[in-house]
Amino acid sequence: MTLVARYLALIKFEHTIFALPFALISLLVASGGRPAWHVLFWVLVAMVGARSAAMSFNRVADWKIDAANPRTADRHIPAGAISVAGAWMFVVLSAALFVLAAWMLNPLCFRLSPVALSVVLGYSYMKRFSPLAHLVLGLGLAIAPVGAWLAVTGEFAAFPLWLAASVMFWVAGFDTIYGCQDVDFDRKTGLHSMASRLGVDRALMVSRVFHVLSIVFMAGAVRWGPGLGLVSLGGVVVMTGLLAWEQAIVHGGDMRRIDKAFFKINSWIGMVLLAVVVVDIYLI
Repeated sequence: MTLVARYLALIKFEHTIFALPFALISLLVASGGRPAWHVLFWVLVAMVGARSAAMSFNRVADWKIDAANPRTADRHIPAGAISVAGAWMFVVLSAALFVLAAWMLNPLCFRLSPVALSVVLGYSYMKRFSPLAHLVLGLGLAIAPVGAWLAVTGEFAAFPLWLAASVMFWVAGFDTIYGCQDVDFDRKTGLHSMASRLGVDRALMVSRVFHVLSIVFMAGAVRWGPGLGLVSLGGVVVMTGLLAWEQAIVHGGDMRRIDKAFFKINSWIGMVLLAVVVVDIYLI
């Protein structure tokens, strides 16, 4: 594996698909389907920079924990494929790229860039203190649609906030599920998650509540989104079905198929919603 490939694997670059569709939805709605090319470019750069900084910082912050957990012991830093110093350098470069992109967009985005970085980097330590870490992770991804809206308009509005709330609870819901895999390890090492605090069954109940709230807020986003209508509402219906499927897969605490629940289904949700918004904006 080449050095570039190792760093892309370190941050699981392919998982950028989780937040990117929501940033693009916000960008398209804010611009009425006609975003300036330079805004689109710098929003994409900001997305890559922020997520790369967050993921690589998480790997640095957690590498000793990862080394002690049999499920994560083969990650790049514990396995010696990437050094701690190399990962730190990647964090700094990625964060600098994000700040540069924010500066190129507009003064408000630039002034808020330290706030965004504090959230996406701060998540890495939340699990040491509180099971609300799942919501903090969700907040980190929820920044994406708000940031994209500000990049276009330079001001806050109802639509990106509804969309951000939906993203926050959606991510918190599937991260709560994902955390159920490590319930015994977390309890042994004093880490906090919904599963370690409440048990797997109750954590899955909390996950379901989070996902219901996500659906409600997504419906609200469609209501507030200029140019969005029945097609986008149909996307919310599809989202509901996909989240119900995800919950069914892990019903009763069965974690054997969690990769399907976590990766495949959640990647489909953002792409489906982006597709219906594109149809609403450009074809209806």
